[in-house]
Amino acid sequence: MHIPALPRAGWLPLVAGVLCALALTATGTARAQSGYMPDETARHEGTWLQWPHAYTYGRAYRDRIESTWVAMTKALVAGENVHIVVYDAAEQTRVRSVLIAAGVALTKVSFLIRPTDDVWVRDNGPIFVYDRNDQLTITDWGFNGWGYDAPYRKDDAVPATVAGRLGLPRVDLNDVVLEGGAIEVDGRGVLLATRSSTREANRNASLSEAELEAVLADQLGVSKFIWLDGAPGGKDDITDMHIDGFARFGTPNTLVTMSRADLREWGLSSADADRLYRASDVDGAAYRIVQLPLTARNVVTSYGYALGYKGSYVNYYVGNTVVLVPEYKDANDAVAKTILQGLYPGRSVIGIDVRNLYRNGGMVHCVTQQQPIAL
Repeated sequence: MHIPALPRAGWLPLVAGVLCALALTATGTARAQSGYMPDETARHEGTWLQWPHAYTYGRAYRDRIESTWVAMTKALVAGENVHIVVYDAAEQTRVRSVLIAAGVALTKVSFLIRPTDDVWVRDNGPIFVYDRNDQLTITDWGFNGWGYDAPYRKDDAVPATVAGRLGLPRVDLNDVVLEGGAIEVDGRGVLLATRSSTREANRNASLSEAELEAVLADQLGVSKFIWLDGAPGGKDDITDMHIDGFARFGTPNTLVTMSRADLREWGLSSADADRLYRASDVDGAAYRIVQLPLTARNVVTSYGYALGYKGSYVNYYVGNTVVLVPEYKDANDAVAKTILQGLYPGRSVIGIDVRNLYRNGGMVHCVTQQQPIAL
């Protein structure tokens, strides 16, 4: 069902306020940005997961992907807390039993009961920032199921529930649609994104690019934007080409992506690939480029379903002590892990089987969300 976007007038109070704040800063009046989002390698208090359940897509869906969540939890608890959103009390009991049976210690695992539509916490969950007083804060952006393509109303309520549980301030930004997988920040003032997944395909069509930039700059501490066009309405991509599928800030001065040929196979235009490879930081210095391959073969699920396309390793997740890398039982799994071990020498690189999850559109980064430590 298509739900029309809010009329442009509905955005004006929020955008006008942000633009005013930025103008004051530009004229010398003392006013810090409202928020600052650290990069993913900054120290975490924990990682948030939304556990698979059978209430939206059935038991087969849950059972085919649940082992991925068990593996992620087992790896992450070695170095940080894991906060798991479960659908209801019965699911909490069930998930506890699943984890115990898998030998996962629960001393660093906590549960939050909150009905959800699905598992993609990167996109619908809280985005944590530090406010101008270095107070950890939750930014609660609008989530509309990737442009009304999937159920979303339960998922859209998760950030507010998390803020209530943690007792953290929450900034209500629900008039602006923003999925966490649609943006990458280097923690030094640069944001990388595609227009197709932020301003097109039923997201923020009533905002100009400058207006959207103003809100992102104020809330995330961004002063430079690298925009790629992306690919709205991609045949097999409900996200309309989220940036975290093919380009990531591996460290504040490193851009992790694919070769130009693989980017083209992924669906990126030559012009976008050129923009990506020419990207520079806030000081104008070029990023160090690290290339990860696509899988050598098209991905096949554990139950024999041939997807007909290759898998990306760029959608990995950096924890405090581990790096969780998508694994497809492919010859290039080892290649990707070796490259990432070189980029993160102080962390253990662990492969996470995402074959079944990938059939539903995502990999490791899509289903994880970092909570930075309190300063």
